[in-house]
Amino acid sequence: MAEPKKKRAGKRKSNGRSKSNGSPERTGSLGFESKLWDAADLLRNNMDPAEYKHVVLGLLFLKYIEDAFEERREELRGAVSDPDSEYFEETEAAREDAL
Repeated sequence: MAEPKKKRAGKRKSNGRSKSNGSPERTGSLGFESKLWDAADLLRNNMDPAEYKHVVLGLLFLKYIEDAFEERREELRGAVSDPDSEYFEETEAAREDAL
Protein backbone atom coordinates (compact mmCIF):
# COMPACT_ATOMS: atom_id res chain seq x y z
CA MET A 1 0.00 0.00 0.00
CA ALA A 2 1.39 3.40 -0.96
CA GLU A 3 2.17 5.86 1.77
CA PRO A 4 0.56 9.31 1.60
CA LYS A 5 2.78 12.07 0.29
CA LYS A 6 4.39 14.23 2.92
CA LYS A 7 4.85 17.95 2.54
CA ARG A 8 8.47 18.86 2.01
CA ALA A 9 10.03 21.42 4.25
CA GLY A 10 12.96 23.49 3.17
CA LYS A 11 13.86 26.22 0.78
CA ARG A 12 11.28 27.59 -1.60
CA LYS A 13 12.21 27.90 -5.21
CA SER A 14 12.42 31.34 -6.75
CA ASN A 15 9.15 32.44 -8.30
CA GLY A 16 10.64 34.96 -10.73
CA ARG A 17 9.80 37.98 -8.62
CA SER A 18 12.30 40.52 -7.41
CA LYS A 19 13.02 40.62 -3.69
CA SER A 20 12.62 44.38 -3.43
CA ASN A 21 8.96 44.91 -4.27
CA GLY A 22 7.43 41.50 -5.01
CA SER A 23 6.61 42.39 -8.58
CA PRO A 24 7.69 40.32 -11.58
CA GLU A 25 11.11 41.13 -13.03
CA ARG A 26 9.93 42.52 -16.37
CA THR A 27 8.68 45.70 -17.91
CA GLY A 28 5.34 46.59 -19.44
CA SER A 29 3.29 45.03 -16.67
CA LEU A 30 -0.44 45.49 -16.38
CA GLY A 31 -0.19 45.62 -12.60
CA PHE A 32 -1.96 42.42 -11.59
CA GLU A 33 0.93 39.98 -12.03
CA SER A 34 1.99 40.13 -8.39
CA LYS A 35 -1.56 39.26 -7.32
CA LEU A 36 -1.54 36.28 -9.71
CA TRP A 37 1.82 35.09 -8.35
CA ASP A 38 0.60 35.41 -4.76
CA ALA A 39 -2.57 33.47 -5.58
CA ALA A 40 -0.51 30.81 -7.34
CA ASP A 41 1.77 30.50 -4.30
CA LEU A 42 -1.25 30.01 -2.04
CA LEU A 43 -2.74 27.40 -4.35
CA ARG A 44 0.53 25.53 -4.70
CA ASN A 45 0.69 25.03 -0.95
CA ASN A 46 -2.70 23.29 -0.92
CA MET A 47 -2.67 21.39 -4.22
CA ASP A 48 -1.29 18.21 -5.60
CA PRO A 49 1.16 18.87 -8.47
CA ALA A 50 -1.18 17.07 -10.88
CA GLU A 51 -3.92 19.61 -10.09
CA TYR A 52 -1.59 22.59 -9.93
CA LYS A 53 -0.51 22.12 -13.55
CA HIS A 54 -3.94 23.37 -14.65
CA VAL A 55 -3.44 26.59 -12.70
CA VAL A 56 0.02 27.05 -14.20
CA LEU A 57 -1.28 26.44 -17.72
CA GLY A 58 -3.92 29.11 -17.17
CA LEU A 59 -1.29 31.59 -16.00
CA LEU A 60 0.91 30.77 -18.99
CA PHE A 61 -2.03 31.35 -21.31
CA LEU A 62 -2.71 34.75 -19.72
CA LYS A 63 0.96 35.66 -20.17
CA TYR A 64 0.85 34.63 -23.83
CA ILE A 65 -2.28 36.70 -24.44
CA GLU A 66 -0.73 39.73 -22.73
CA ASP A 67 2.45 39.49 -24.82
CA ALA A 68 0.49 39.01 -28.06
CA PHE A 69 -1.69 42.02 -27.22
CA GLU A 70 1.32 44.25 -26.53
CA GLU A 71 3.02 43.16 -29.75
CA ARG A 72 -0.07 43.89 -31.83
CA ARG A 73 -0.64 47.21 -30.08
CA GLU A 74 2.91 48.32 -30.96
CA GLU A 75 2.32 47.33 -34.61
CA LEU A 76 -0.86 49.40 -34.67
CA ARG A 77 0.82 52.30 -32.90
CA GLY A 78 3.41 52.36 -35.69
CA ALA A 79 0.74 52.13 -38.39
CA VAL A 80 -1.33 55.06 -37.11
CA SER A 81 1.84 57.17 -36.83
CA ASP A 82 3.17 56.37 -40.34
CA PRO A 83 1.96 58.87 -42.98
CA ASP A 84 2.34 56.19 -45.69
CA SER A 85 0.03 53.76 -43.88
CA GLU A 86 -3.67 53.41 -44.68
CA TYR A 87 -4.31 53.58 -40.92
CA PHE A 88 -2.57 56.96 -40.47
CA GLU A 89 -4.22 59.40 -38.06
CA GLU A 90 -3.10 63.02 -38.03
CA THR A 91 -3.68 63.96 -34.40
CA GLU A 92 -2.43 62.25 -31.26
CA ALA A 93 -5.99 62.07 -29.90
CA ALA A 94 -7.17 60.27 -33.05
CA ARG A 95 -4.22 57.84 -32.76
CA GLU A 96 -5.13 57.00 -29.18
CA ASP A 97 -8.78 56.50 -30.17
CA ALA A 98 -7.68 54.14 -32.95
CA LEU A 99 -5.73 52.02 -30.49
